[in-house]
Amino acid sequence: MKKKLLAGLLVALLARSAFAFDPFQIKDIRVEGIQRTEAGTVFSYLPVKVGDTMTDEKAAAAIKALFATGFFKDVRLEIDREVLVVVLEERPAIASLEFTGLKAFKPEDLKKSLREVGLAESRIFDRAMVERAEQELKRQYLAQGHYAVQITTTITPLERNRVGVNFAVNEGDIAKIRQINIIGAGAISEADLLDLLVLRTPGWLTWYTKNDQYSKQKLSGDLETLRSHYLDRGYLEFNIESTQVSISPDKQDIYITININEGEKYSVSSVKLAGQLLLPEAELTKLVQIKPGEVFSRERMTETTKAISERLGNEGYAFANVNAAPELDKEKRQVAFTVFIDPGRRVYVRRINVTGNTRTRDEVVRREMRQAESGWYDGDKINKSRTRVDRLGYFDEVTVETPPVAGTTDQVDMEVKVKEKPTGNIMLGAGFSSADKFSVSGSVQQQNLFGSGKHVGVQVSTSAANKVYSLSHTDPYFTVDGVSQGFDIYYRKTDTSTLAVGSFGSKSFGGGGRWGVPIAEDDYLNFGLSFDRTKLTVDTNSPLRYQDYVTRFGASSNTLLGTAGWQKDGRDSLLVTTSGVYRRAVLEMAMPGSTATYVKATYQHQHFFPLDRKLTLALNGEIGLAKSYGNKELPFFKNFYAGGIGSVRGFDSNSLGPRDPATDEALGGDKRLIGNAELLFPVPGMGRDNSMRLSVFADAGSVWGYDNKFSLGSLRYSAGVALAWNSPMGPLKFSFANPFNKKAEDKVQRLQFQMGSVF
Repeated sequence: MKKKLLAGLLVALLARSAFAFDPFQIKDIRVEGIQRTEAGTVFSYLPVKVGDTMTDEKAAAAIKALFATGFFKDVRLEIDREVLVVVLEERPAIASLEFTGLKAFKPEDLKKSLREVGLAESRIFDRAMVERAEQELKRQYLAQGHYAVQITTTITPLERNRVGVNFAVNEGDIAKIRQINIIGAGAISEADLLDLLVLRTPGWLTWYTKNDQYSKQKLSGDLETLRSHYLDRGYLEFNIESTQVSISPDKQDIYITININEGEKYSVSSVKLAGQLLLPEAELTKLVQIKPGEVFSRERMTETTKAISERLGNEGYAFANVNAAPELDKEKRQVAFTVFIDPGRRVYVRRINVTGNTRTRDEVVRREMRQAESGWYDGDKINKSRTRVDRLGYFDEVTVETPPVAGTTDQVDMEVKVKEKPTGNIMLGAGFSSADKFSVSGSVQQQNLFGSGKHVGVQVSTSAANKVYSLSHTDPYFTVDGVSQGFDIYYRKTDTSTLAVGSFGSKSFGGGGRWGVPIAEDDYLNFGLSFDRTKLTVDTNSPLRYQDYVTRFGASSNTLLGTAGWQKDGRDSLLVTTSGVYRRAVLEMAMPGSTATYVKATYQHQHFFPLDRKLTLALNGEIGLAKSYGNKELPFFKNFYAGGIGSVRGFDSNSLGPRDPATDEALGGDKRLIGNAELLFPVPGMGRDNSMRLSVFADAGSVWGYDNKFSLGSLRYSAGVALAWNSPMGPLKFSFANPFNKKAEDKVQRLQFQMGSVF
C-alpha cells in the first residue's frame, strides 16, 4: 500500500511548502499506535472529521491540537488513498507512586502535595514534572528542618506503556538551632530577650514543641516580639538592623544572629485629641491609657486607639479610624501625641452568616447572638456574641469578622466562623494515696446531642465503694427566650468500708426535674424538684453516730427535695480562662413531710486576674452550711467533705474534718470552707501555646461537725505545683502538693491526677 506522508512533528507547523499536497475530501479516519487512549478521545481533539476537505492548514492544526493534550510523544499524519491515518506514540502513564525511607511524613500526605504540582498515579509521565516533584519533596523536608535530605528517583518501565515512580528518601537528622545571638542589646540583657523568643536551642520540652527547629515564620514572629518589647518600654527608635541565619557544613546545626539598635528611651510629654469628636471629649479622654510624664508604651497607646475605636463602634461607627501621630523632641527625649479621630459613616449589620458548623445546627449558634440583623452595628454586642458562642464549649475556635458589603458604604455582614471540637467526654479520675490506694471513677457526657445544643450525661461506676447508674438531660433553650429544662434519674449503691470516711452502706434511687431562668445577660436562676428514696445499712464497724441515726430515724428515708440557685458567669472562656468572674449560690431544702428535714446552702466565688500576657491569677472560695429543722437531724450521708483534688490538694479525698474516735474515719460535717489561690502560666518552651499550663497553688480548707465551732485555726493548708493539658485525647490534670500543717490523724495524698478522653 502506497502512502504519502503529509506532515510530522513541528516540521508540519514550520515548513508548509516542504510537505504541500493537494487538498482532498476525507472519507475515513484511522488511528494507529494507541494502547491506553481510546480512539474516541483522539477524535474529540481532532479539528477535522469525515467529509471535511483536508488542507495543509488543517493538518498543522490537527498536529498542534494532539500535541497540546500532553498525551503523546510523537504525532504523524499519513494518507492512505483518501483515508486520513493518525499515527501516535503515547507518553507512558504513571502506574504507581511509591516512597521508601519515610519517617517524618506519611506517604498519603506526600502524594497529596505532589498531586498539587501535577504528579499522581494514572497521570501522564513527564520527566520535567518529576524534577518539580523532587523539589516539592525537598521543600516539605526543609520546612521540617531536614536540611540534609537526599532524594533519589527511580523510573521503572512497565507493561502497556506504563512506568512506576519510586522516591528513595534519605531524611538525615533534623537540624537544630545551636545558638541564637542578639547583638546590640544593652538596656535589656540578652538572656531576657532570648527568653521572649519562641525559637530556642534544644531543651527539655523542645521534642514536643519543635521550637528548636528553624522556621522563617517563627523567626518573623520573634522579631516582632522583640520590637514590641522595646517599644512597650519607651524605645521609640528601636530598629532591627539585620538578621543572619546560617547552617553548618554538615547541615545539622543552625546559627541565628540578630543585630539590633535600641535607640533612646522616650517619655510622653502630652496627649491631645483632634478630629471629629462625636462623643464628649471628657468621655474620650478617660479612654486614654497613657498619661503625660509616663514612659512611652506602644501597647498602651494601641490600647488607647483601640478603646476609642470600640467606643465609637458601640455607636454604630464600625469603620472609625483612630490614629496617634507622634512628634519627637530628640533633645529632651520626649514625644507628644495627637490622636486623630475620624468616625466615618454609621453602619448597620445586614446579615449574620455562620460557617464551620458541620455538626452543630445554625440555630444553636444564632440564638447566642446579641447583635441583631438589620440593626445598628454595636461592637459590645458583637463581642458579647462571640464570647457566648465560645462559652458553649462546642468549638475550638470562634472568630467574628465584619466585612463591608460590596457596593455600599453603610452596611456590613457579620461572619461567625467556628471550628468544631468533640463534645462527648469520657472522664476518668484516679489517685494514689500514701497507703498505695488506687481509685477510679468514670462518666460519659454529650454536651451537644446531634448538634442540637442539648446535653445528655450517663454515669456508670462499678467501683468497690460506689456503684452509680445515672441519666441526665438538659435542654438549654426549652423556650426561645433561654429558659432551660432538664431531668435526672439515678440509682446509687454506696459502700464506704474501703474509703477514708466512716463506713456505711446505702442504696438510693430517685429523679427529678430542673429549670433555669435567665434574669440578665450572664445571670441565671435555677430551680429543681426531685424525689429520693434511700435505704441505709450500718453495722458494728460503723461510727456510733451513724448507728444512732439509724436507730432513731430508721434505715429508710423518703425525701422530697427542692432546690433554688443563682449563677453568674462572666469568664472569657471555658477552655482556657484568663479573666472574669464566676459566682454560684445553691439552696437545697428537704420539704416538710420528708423523713429528714434539713436545709443546705453553698456559695462559690471564682475570680480570674490577667497579670500579663502569660500569667493568670485564679482565686476560688467556697462555703457550705447545713442545718436540720423540725426536731430532725441532718442525715450523715448529706454531710460536707473536704480533701482531694477538688478542694484541698495534698490530703486524701474527703478525709478532712471530724473523725470517729473508735474507727478514726472521717465523718464529714455541717460546715465547709475552701479557699484556693493558683498562679497559671504556660509551660516553659511552649511559647504562646496555652494548651498546656503549669501552676503553683496554695489551698486551704476544712470541715466542721455538729459539735465543732467554726474556727479558722483548724484549717488545713497545702501548696504545690500542677499541670493542666488540653491534650489530643482530652483534658489531663496533675498535681503534687505538700500539706503544711498536717495533723497526726490526717491522711496524705500528695500525687493526684485526673484524665479524660473525648469522642
